[in-house]
Amino acid sequence: MSTPKIGVALGGGGARGLSHIPVLQALDDMGLTPHAITGTSIGALIGAGYAGGMSGDQLEEYTLETLGEWKKVLGKLVEVSMPKRFADLIGGKSSFGQFDSKRVLEVFVGDVLKQDFSELSIPFQAIAADYYKAEEVRFAEGNLVDAVSASIAIPFVFKPVHLNNTVLIDGGVVNPLPFDVLPSDCDIVIAVDVVGTPKKDEKRAVPSATESVFGATQILMQTISQEKLRIRAPDLSIFPNIKQYQVLDFLKAREILEDSSGLRNSVKVELDQKIENYLIS
Repeated sequence: MSTPKIGVALGGGGARGLSHIPVLQALDDMGLTPHAITGTSIGALIGAGYAGGMSGDQLEEYTLETLGEWKKVLGKLVEVSMPKRFADLIGGKSSFGQFDSKRVLEVFVGDVLKQDFSELSIPFQAIAADYYKAEEVRFAEGNLVDAVSASIAIPFVFKPVHLNNTVLIDGGVVNPLPFDVLPSDCDIVIAVDVVGTPKKDEKRAVPSATESVFGATQILMQTISQEKLRIRAPDLSIFPNIKQYQVLDFLKAREILEDSSGLRNSVKVELDQKIENYLIS
């Protein structure tokens, strides 16, 4: 019997989603190439990089190179915040309140992210949300940068994305763990859930306004994920133990990767058993 077709769903969860990387490293160690990948928010960004040919090790190296030093990050954020044209500034088209998600991609990952779905070596879908219709939007072809920029457009942090006469926001509000989007011919479905729950600040009795916004979103996403898992569970559910990190803790990339590094071995053990069970069934 041939090797099973493996589908991988990478969920949304902000900086916590960096723990997707050791899961992909485990697949590389086993010599397995996913049959298909789906991703929401940070899962869409990492999934797009992996589907575009980057290995798990390369994703880790690039992440640490990009986010490992706060001075470099600060410089890139300044570049992101500045309008691309002076005319945009004087014309009122530049906003310093929210970031442009596409501009963030250009500055932080523009040199490695493929431009179009046709350039990917693994079938991939990115999930976003139609703001006015309150519906899930799936991207599987066309401009990859546009798709990922819509999928990562976290409300409050990023401006909504206007694409094809549709206003789009982060896909996590409709499908934070998109394992149900994977092709039906996948033999083994892996889902990596990095949503978690709000992190408690021991220094204050109640969360700040900003923390409340992100915390409420996490609760919403967690509720959706739990209901989906109740109805139909994937073959292998992975819950990285990274609850101590907040949604925007990207400057703690090194710590997140270190704390989730054990997944590289544990996933290999669990997946090897799933494959063995499949082959003898």
